[in-house]
Amino acid sequence: MIFDILTLFPGMFAGPFDESIIKRGKDKQLIDIALHNIRDWATDRHQTADDAPYGGGAGMVMKAEPLAACIEAVKASRPTSTVVLTSPQGRRFTHQVASELAGRNGLIIICGRYEGIDERIRQLYVEDDISLGDYVLSGGEIAAMAIVDAVTRLLPGVLGSCESAETDSFCDGLLEYPQYTRPPEFRDIRVPDVLLSGNHELIRKWRRRESLRKTRSLRPDLLKEISLSREDCALLAGIEQEEKTCGC
Repeated sequence: MIFDILTLFPGMFAGPFDESIIKRGKDKQLIDIALHNIRDWATDRHQTADDAPYGGGAGMVMKAEPLAACIEAVKASRPTSTVVLTSPQGRRFTHQVASELAGRNGLIIICGRYEGIDERIRQLYVEDDISLGDYVLSGGEIAAMAIVDAVTRLLPGVLGSCESAETDSFCDGLLEYPQYTRPPEFRDIRVPDVLLSGNHELIRKWRRRESLRKTRSLRPDLLKEISLSREDCALLAGIEQEEKTCGC
């Protein structure tokens, strides 16, 4: 997959895109990332990419002309890529959205800045509007990094094990179960015996129960959005009984 990122600050991506999973994806030639400085499409000698908003008000707005020229130049070489805008007004970025974007031919990600972009850019070019959450960042660069990272790890062959992505939090609508590694005891806290038992069915059931327990405790809203199996309902009933017994 090809990620084209349109930004006023391309230097922000140097570190994050040269490490870990994203670097692995690039090394395997499973992804390609191209950074495009929007100022390069400005026509004045100062490479002006923003201006005061019509109607007055605080802050500046990203100008339509250089951004449109940048989008058109990139889109000309990537006609099947989807143009995405990072914006607080967009739909919330979730695992499901990341999975959807991973199925696209490519992504052209516009990093919003200042008070936003000229609305005509949204009307003319933007095909998807993405927000990381209900808060405001200084710009869309961090959101673009998050989108690239989340989408990249879902692409076949990027992770060392296909099971790694499948067992991540949110993949099945639940938070991930607790994880442990050596040593078996650390500061008087032991790894649950079931994980040392070698009984794969007991381990599977324990992990499912703890996933349900964590989701019920930290994100109960997620339980309303998924279809629970008969086993899930029985496990949840057991969790509730445990809590009543211990007075939690």
